[in-house]
This record gives sequence, C-alpha cells and structure tokens, in this order.
Amino acid sequence: MSYKPRLLQVEDEAGAGREALGIRCDPVGVERMAAKMVGRCIKLTAVPCRAANVLKQEMLSVGGDAAVARGSVACSIAETDVILIGTLKQLRQLCTRLPAQPFGLRALAEELRLLLRHLDAPAAFLDGGGCRLDLTKPRIMGILNVTPDSFSDGGRFSSVDKALEHGRAMAAEGADLIDVGGESTRPGAAAVSVQEEIDRVVPVVEALVCDTGLPVSVDTNKSQVARAAVAAGAAYINDISGLQFDPQMATVAAESGAGVFLMHTRGRPAEMQADTRYDDLVGEILDTLQNGIDQACAAGVPLDRIAIDPGIGFAKSAEGNLEILRRLPEFLSLGRPVLLGTSRKSFIGKVLEQPDPQERLFGTLATVALGVERGAKIFRVHDVRAAVEAARLSWAICDARGPHSS
Repeated sequence: MSYKPRLLQVEDEAGAGREALGIRCDPVGVERMAAKMVGRCIKLTAVPCRAANVLKQEMLSVGGDAAVARGSVACSIAETDVILIGTLKQLRQLCTRLPAQPFGLRALAEELRLLLRHLDAPAAFLDGGGCRLDLTKPRIMGILNVTPDSFSDGGRFSSVDKALEHGRAMAAEGADLIDVGGESTRPGAAAVSVQEEIDRVVPVVEALVCDTGLPVSVDTNKSQVARAAVAAGAAYINDISGLQFDPQMATVAAESGAGVFLMHTRGRPAEMQADTRYDDLVGEILDTLQNGIDQACAAGVPLDRIAIDPGIGFAKSAEGNLEILRRLPEFLSLGRPVLLGTSRKSFIGKVLEQPDPQERLFGTLATVALGVERGAKIFRVHDVRAAVEAARLSWAICDARGPHSS
C-alpha cells in the first residue's frame, strides 16, 4: 500500500498553519508547529572564530546547524563567514539564547530578530510627497522617457503633448504611478546638462500630476533636477545611483518630503558595463543598498519613504541579471520594498535571441511574474496593461486570500 509521499511547499508560517489545519491538527498544536515547518538559511559575514564556534554550538543545541570555514573550530584562522541552517523556530530560539553569550553575540541577536521580522512582515506601504503607495499587492510603475535616445522608446514622447497622451494611456491601462526620465541611462549613454534635463521633465511632471491624478516619480541622479521636479508635483525621486552621484541628493529628498527609490549601479552609464565582475554579486549589491539607506536616513529621510532596486542591467552581465532574479528574496533582508526594472532589457534579448527591444514583451512578463512570486512589489515597465495582468494573476496564485481579496 502506498502512502503517496510528496513534497509540501511551505513558504511562511501562515502557509504552514493552513496545511496543518488542513489535516485537522489541533489549533494549539498548529501554533507550536508552524514555525518548525519553515526553513531559513542566514549568512553572516566575517565572524571571529570564537564567536562562530559559539554560534555553531547554540544552533546544534536547538536542533539546527551552522556551516563555517575549515579551521574555525581550532581558531587557526581569524574569522569565517557563517551560514545558520534551521527552521524559523530554531532561529528564534537562537535569538533568545545569544544575549547570554560574549563576543558581541547579544547585538547579533537583535540583528537576527530584525531580519526575521523583515522576511516575515514586508513593508506594507511606501510614503511619498503627499501620497502613500499601498504595497499589500504588486504595483505597476509606467515608464515615460522624455528623451531622444532611450534604448527602447527614445524620441517618441519628447513633446509635452505626446508625453501627456502616453501618461493618460498608461493611467487608463492601470498604472499605479508614472516614472518620468529626462536623461537616458542606457549603457553608454552620454550625460545631459542640468538645465536641459529640467526643461524636459518639469513641464511633463506638472501636466501628469494635474491630469492623471497618479503619483509621479522623477528618474534622475541630479539633485537640482529632483528639487525642481518635486516642486512641480513629483512624489518620488528615482535615483539610479542610490544617492552616490550627487552628494546633495539625500538632502533634497529629506527637505522635499519625497520618497526615494535607491538603485544599485557601479559607475556612470557611459562606462558601467566595462566591468561586470563581482566576487559576491548579491552581497555587494546589498552592502551598497544598505549604505544608501543609511545615507538617506542620516540626511533625515524617514525609512517609510525608502525603496530599493537591485539595478537589473546596470553594471551587470546577463548572467548576473539572471542570478539577481533567482535570488530576489534575499533583497527582502533590507526590510524595504523592492522595485524591479527588467522591462525590454538586453539580458532578455540575449536569452531569447531577440535583438529588438520592442519584441521583448513576453520575456519581460516572465520576469514580472517571477518577481511577484519572489517578493518584489513595484514593477517598472513600458507595457503597462500586460504587466498589470501578469502581476494580478501571479499575485492571485501567490496570495492565499484569493484574487478578489484586495
């Protein structure tokens, strides 16, 4: 007689609880068992060996484990990265045990608790100037390039009338916000002057805010452009440099009350693809984004106004972009909403052997669907209606409350 063994996909405590209740488990038992059903691997960097040894002992004592470098036990090396391996319950138990330990492990306990909260309770909203973006479901950011040389739609919306017409169309198709850019950031793109960029974006921002009623973000890495756009009604600043190109950008964001999207890149567009090698791709991106968050907060930007973007296509190889998508849940570690910008990008063309950006819709939608499943909440796209429908269906699959719950 077969008992029909099969894999059970359990993503979080709520899902674990539903499965246990589904076999008529006692509700009290469900509460105790749910956290045991959810696995987590957490990586720590450059831990002194004496602290790493304590961590391994404590994880073993609660039924988990910890991977460390060879030589750690004998302290023949100075430090090691550590991978904590356990269930959610075991990691929570670890947090209760570490405060009694030396070597700075009390502080680590607080960091671990915060990380677990970030993973289990993602940010539910993103504040901007005069608005709040509800992130209890995925949101679509429509791309509006008012540039002559953007890689996919350069020159199509360079007049205010054409830009406004396209903005209206995106609003009608279900966009939740519109991102206006006045300088191409495609690989190899040349910079434009501050005044030229202001002249391109400010009239369009004003027109969109008055006409569509949607929140508008300005895609710029120049603080003067950001200040002018926010004064014209923009609610968010979308900075591809993550506050690194212009030292005044964080101050402008704080003083203006705008929300900020902090993206990862390495080098300006003209040279960013010259070196796409990383020793630890996701680790280095996370470090850079955390530095941007810290910089914004130090300038006075509230955490609730900050979102992050791993920077698909910016100083990344095609293989690197695919790795980011595979490992997208790791970016939830920072506790901020994740914006994903894959629309029509060259890595899609490389994978699908499609050189024409206009023909990369289906590949883009695959990344939107995957992004929803892996925790991204805002999707920057050219093709709004298609992305809205892909995101809605993906969310209906992922969200246990059902497709009509929100």
